[in-house]
Amino acid sequence: PSAMSRRVVRQSKFRHVFGQPVKADQMYEDIRVSKVTWDSSFCAVNPKFLAIIVESGGGGAFMVLPLAKTGRVDKNHPLVTGHTAPVLDIDWCPHNDNVIASASEDTTVWQIPDYVPVRNITEPVVTLEGHSKRVGIISWHPTARNVLLSAGCDNLVILWNVGTGEMLLVLEDMHTDLIYNVGWNRNGSLLVTTCKDKKVRVIDPRKQQIVAEKDKPHDGARPIRAIFMADGKIFTTGFSKMSERQLGLWDLNNFEEPIALQEMDTSNGVLLPFYDPDSSIVYLCGKGDSSIRYFEITDEAPYVHYLNTYSSKEPQRGMGFMPKRGLEVSKCEIARFFKLHERKCEPIVMTVPRKSDLFQDDLYPDTPGPEPALEADEWLSGKDAEPILISLRDGYVPIKNRELKVVKKNILDNKPPPGPRRSHSTCNSDFSQPALEEVLEEIRALKETVQAQEKRICDLENKLCQFTNGTD
Repeated sequence: PSAMSRRVVRQSKFRHVFGQPVKADQMYEDIRVSKVTWDSSFCAVNPKFLAIIVESGGGGAFMVLPLAKTGRVDKNHPLVTGHTAPVLDIDWCPHNDNVIASASEDTTVWQIPDYVPVRNITEPVVTLEGHSKRVGIISWHPTARNVLLSAGCDNLVILWNVGTGEMLLVLEDMHTDLIYNVGWNRNGSLLVTTCKDKKVRVIDPRKQQIVAEKDKPHDGARPIRAIFMADGKIFTTGFSKMSERQLGLWDLNNFEEPIALQEMDTSNGVLLPFYDPDSSIVYLCGKGDSSIRYFEITDEAPYVHYLNTYSSKEPQRGMGFMPKRGLEVSKCEIARFFKLHERKCEPIVMTVPRKSDLFQDDLYPDTPGPEPALEADEWLSGKDAEPILISLRDGYVPIKNRELKVVKKNILDNKPPPGPRRSHSTCNSDFSQPALEEVLEEIRALKETVQAQEKRICDLENKLCQFTNGTD
């Protein structure tokens, strides 16, 4: 027989990936998961914390738990409150594990301490106001420090510098209807968006230009999702005319025809795609489904290869996806999901079976670490940079709490326009120079005091953390 007929099965180290829920005592119990109707994942995780949008009377809230705090959650466990409307989306900053953004009536950024606070957290680090309707989507830039994207029900996409609280860019007149999702490419130079007007758009945010657009990648009326692959291709999920769920793979250079288009099943839950560029696996989790299907994306036909399905009995209300640096490499874990039920969160571990206990470097190429590759203003000025990678050979140890400092731009720093001063100046001329110097000196002294106190508080918090580590 020819070589072709002998090799029936495609070679892949991910053919036998299997999913397993953790033991009962490793779950997070007694959490009232939000019931708001919105197609976001309701859950965000990083190597330190698990955050879940929860039910809350009068306004919106989410809960943050240290990852190790499994079991029953105390009913008085503090929440992050302060939103007047339901929280629709949450996203951990990729460059600071203690900073999380939330989307509600506006976009808000919070600093989460390493110790469990005694009371609800109500004071954000910064509130970003600019949308005229509620904000439904937020996403941090993958490589630039403090750049955050928000998309609102006003059909606007706004990019913020969280470090100064300023709007960097507003993408308007691009979407004619509600935006369903927004995703960055690997180095954060492009965005992909899906919209109720049935178009998928690829946008260069700094040029404020649509660089590619596809009308109706899926013919059905229900929401489409789109994400970038590491090589710049685009993966979509949507529905056919007959309401079958579909997935598609597209090349921007030839956006007319899909590289792959596969039907899956008839179910009306929107498929949320989660992507691991290191293994090139896409995991599809439907809201209301009780399964996770996963596929390997390669350069050989049929390009999207079905691997397997993790099935369970209970439907999922939402799903968190751990970044690669938060996984246990000694157990050959290649993905970990945090499945939301009505009253609990259940971690599900995806593993490649291996006999050896040694570090499996083929499963764990270097992966994006917590250091940003660019500052916000460098990115804004046109620079691009790939993520800064780290090795997972010795596992990843999260960094101590780093304070997010927000420095509002001082309007006094803007120099007055050149030219003769007009006489009706608002500045009172008999306010003498020495008096002004004195006030400035006093402000400087106060600033120093505040900074010293900040440092002292931070040191005390860290000490407290050492005492209370692992206990209530």
